[in-house]
Formats: sequence, structure tokens, C-alpha cells
Amino acid sequence: MPTPYLHKNTSVSLLRYHFVWCPKRRRKVLTGNVALRLKELLEEKTAELGWSIVALEIMPDHVHLFLGTDPDVSPTQVMHALKGYTSRILRQEFPKLQTMPSLWTRSYWVSTAGNVSAEVIEKYIAEQKTRD
Repeated sequence: MPTPYLHKNTSVSLLRYHFVWCPKRRRKVLTGNVALRLKELLEEKTAELGWSIVALEIMPDHVHLFLGTDPDVSPTQVMHALKGYTSRILRQEFPKLQTMPSLWTRSYWVSTAGNVSAEVIEKYIAEQKTRD
């Protein structure tokens, strides 16, 4: 299994975000072929941008995406890229989605996650003064 760490010239990072977003008015439109195509589009766009999908679940009225990115990109940039790309293509390919004022709401939820908990980091930092 490849390492989850991203190595660049002057840094090593592990940034992972858990995103949740939903269609406008939380409509249950992410089913069948729409859900399958959304999965394909998310995989294509994240690969193109050099991001890695850790986990993805598409529910009828919302999406869960656990994503690894590099430190040069903000959560807002991630959502802008993924929602804009998927909305444009899905609305072109599925005419029933064109009846909605927009596919996605402007809002989303995001949380960071890594390999260790906040308590482990706090303990590690607190123990630094006691090291030789």
C-alpha cells in the first residue's frame, strides 16, 4: 500500500478532509445512473487535480467524501472545483436535473482528519520539554 504522505520539495504533509454536501433543497436526485456518473466524475476530477479519494459514499440526498489534498489547496477551493465540475456535466447529461435552479446548495460541511487524534498531538507537544 502506498504511503498516504505527500512529499514535495520542502515539505511532507498528510491533509485529509471529510466533506458533506447536498443537492438544492436536499432533493433525492443522487440515485441510479446519476449516482454512478457522479462517482465517476469525482474520481476523474480528483485524479486530475492530484488529490486522493480515501472514501466516498453517495446517498440519495447527500454526498460524503473523505479526500486527501496537498497544503496548497483550501477546502473552499476543493468544493468549488468539485461542485462546479460535477454540476455542469451532470446537468448536461441528465435533463431532469436542469429543472432545478442549481444542482448543489452553496453550503457544505468539512472537517479535518489525520492519522492521530487531537489528544495525541497535544500530549506529544506537552512532552517535548521533557525530551533530552
